[in-house]
Parts: sequence; C-alpha cells; structure tokens
Amino acid sequence: MTEPDPESYRSGFVSFVGRPNAGKSTLTNAMVGQKVVITSDKPQTTRTVVRGIVNRPDAQLILVDTPGLHRPRTLLGERLNDLVRTTWAEVDVVAVCFPANEKIGPGDRFIVTELAKVRRTVRVAVATKTDLATPEQIAQHLLDIATLGAEMKTEWAEVVPVSAVSGSQVDLLADLLVGMLPEGPQLYPDGDLTDAPEEILAAELIREAALDGVRDELPHSIAVVVEEMGLREGRPADKPLLDIHANLYVERSSQKGIVIGHQGARLRDVGTRARHQIEALLGTPVYLDLHVKIAKDWQRDPRQLRKLGF
Repeated sequence: MTEPDPESYRSGFVSFVGRPNAGKSTLTNAMVGQKVVITSDKPQTTRTVVRGIVNRPDAQLILVDTPGLHRPRTLLGERLNDLVRTTWAEVDVVAVCFPANEKIGPGDRFIVTELAKVRRTVRVAVATKTDLATPEQIAQHLLDIATLGAEMKTEWAEVVPVSAVSGSQVDLLADLLVGMLPEGPQLYPDGDLTDAPEEILAAELIREAALDGVRDELPHSIAVVVEEMGLREGRPADKPLLDIHANLYVERSSQKGIVIGHQGARLRDVGTRARHQIEALLGTPVYLDLHVKIAKDWQRDPRQLRKLGF
C-alpha cells in the first residue's frame, strides 16, 4: 500500500441517511468492499450505527450507517431516531439516499426537513438503485431531488446517481466524498474495515438470517444478543473454533414458532446461513448455538430495551 502523504491526507466521517430500505447498507458494503453491515428488503433492518472504513492512499473515509429515520411508533423507534439526529450533528458530510426506482415521497420530505435543522454539516444527495430504473426515470429523479432541495432550503453540494449492486459510480461518489473531508491523519489502523465489536457484527448477521423470508410483522420484533463468544480451549493453533452462543428475542409465542419453524427446520437454516456469513467476515470456523426466547413487548419496555442494548 502507498504510504499516506501527510500533507494532503484527508480523513473524516460520512453518514448515509434515508428512509428505511433506501439502499444505505448496501452502499456502505460496496464502498468498503466487504460486508460490514446487514442488508434486507425489510424496512428498519439497521438498528446500530456501524462504521465501515474505506482505506485509500490519500484518505480514510469512515462511513456511518444509521437506522432509517421514520415516524416512531414505539420507544425503540424514538431511541433510533435520537441516534440518527445525534450522528448527523457529529459527522462531516451527510449523504441522503433516494432510491431511483421510487418517487420522492413524504418519508423523504420528513428526512430533509429534519436535516435542515442540523447546522454546518455538508449535504450530498445520492440517487441509489439506478440499476432498477430506466435512464428517463433517473433523469426525472435527479430533477425531483434538486426541486426537493430547493423547496426545503437545503443546498446539495453534489447530486450523484449510483448503483451499489452493479458498482456504477460508487468510486466517483467515494472521490467526491473524500474531497469534502477535512485534511487530517488516519483515524483507524490500516486494514480495519469497521469499529463495531465482533459480538455486534455476529448478532447483526444472525438477525439478518432470521429476517430473511419471514412475514412483515417480524422484523421489528426480533432482537439478537450474543451471550458468549470465544475461542474453544484445547484446540490446536492451526485449527481454531469460535464458539458463539446467542439468543434471538421475539415479543410473542406465535413469533417464536415462526422463527423456529416446523420441527426446528427454520432455526437450523438461520444458524447455517448466519454461521457461513460470520465465518466469512471473521475468517475463523464457527460453532453457533442459537436459542429463541420471548421478551414480551420489549420494544415498548425501557428495562427490556436496556437489557437488549438499546
């Protein structure tokens, strides 16, 4: 790797924001070059602020992936929104994601209205998912984003169409974001891709596997806590095994049945897929032990929210 030039090196934080399912997590993973945040076609997948780190010879770009800002229906929802607003005030650039295959809607207006209250932060508009839209749709979408900015008195430093899936213009977006960062030293060591603890990453990958293919009422209701995680003792150094014991919490017994599936088939499938993802991320063989528990109405209970890490 080329040695950073301290004279022109830039480093800083960029937060991808947008309504739920706007492509923020997929874009973060594409820019980092490896999966560091979970993705799902279910809204409200991201619950923790995970930083993905893009290491370049000229810069270190730290991507803050926040939960989608939404009108909250629960105490959990209010806490997630507070987390987003705090993050916006602390980063160098906020990049608002508007999916190109969907029209600008009330959710987008709500976010831009909220963003207008944050001072000093540079604002960029990103038209995501351009692989799902025609050139005509993309052109109209870019006009609509510009109009929205003007209506909300929000000045976009750039408006960039990208596709995280095809890779179209992802590098261009990275270049533009780097140009907006302050000059300064590296903030994380070379090779670091995220600063999220491994337990958090493992819990998120388990939750992603549990969300895949379930009915709409479940995504909000699943929380995952890694209770124990460590290398198994007595193994030879060249054959390590990482033991992970985790609990999946749901709110009702009917949801427990959905997650476990007929004779435990669904939970076994969740475990297999999560294990492969964790092994790929951490580079170590994994033994994964999963249990499903009920934490009644945890999204509305302050004590249970604290216990589950919110």
